[in-house]
Amino acid sequence: MKKVYEGKTKDVYQLDNGNVMLKFKDDCTGKDGVFDPGENSVGLTIEGIGRANLETSVYYFELLKEAGVKTHYVAANLDDCTMEVLPGKVFGKGLEVICRLVATGSFIRRYGAYIADGTKLEGGYVECTFKDDAKGDPLVTSEGLAALGVMSQEMFNSMKEQTLKITKVVADDLAKKGLELWDIKFEFGYNNDEVILIDEIASGNMRVYKDGKIVDPMDLTKLILNK
Repeated sequence: MKKVYEGKTKDVYQLDNGNVMLKFKDDCTGKDGVFDPGENSVGLTIEGIGRANLETSVYYFELLKEAGVKTHYVAANLDDCTMEVLPGKVFGKGLEVICRLVATGSFIRRYGAYIADGTKLEGGYVECTFKDDAKGDPLVTSEGLAALGVMSQEMFNSMKEQTLKITKVVADDLAKKGLELWDIKFEFGYNNDEVILIDEIASGNMRVYKDGKIVDPMDLTKLILNK
């Protein structure tokens, strides 16, 4: 395998069959040693979170398959902490998509003058940020993405529709376990003329509450997988 990219929470390898291998790591985004899925840099290392994120991703990719949502997922090896996926061209130099069901985190830091922390965002609020650590992952609108030649409005509409559908699948599953999803971060790519979900669906990319308190990634994974 040839390493083609080294990311914050996983490394990417090219496979001989044309697919891609993701190697999950134990690093998490956060600040000052505190986990925060909205941060744009590695803030802490949690032993075992790489495998936990992989297990959770496989669990949700299988749920999405049952729901008729196509993703890049092909197969996984839990012992090696690797996942084989379809190749997907990223948009621009990397684009993150956040679906917010409750106003909190960076949303409040930006818009706290207009809305209280913990306010529900009915129907879900979808926003996009460019992956750019130096600029603090700047927000970008669908019109901006089109003007910059990153993606067409049609692609954005497909991505937004999928984001809301995927978020509902995850939120409904969590609700069955007595958990409340506040926000979740995705990444999409372009594969064979269609926009599909890539990367992962893991506890480290979502903010979930139970009985009014945030659930840390490792505990969340155990709850999701009934361990």
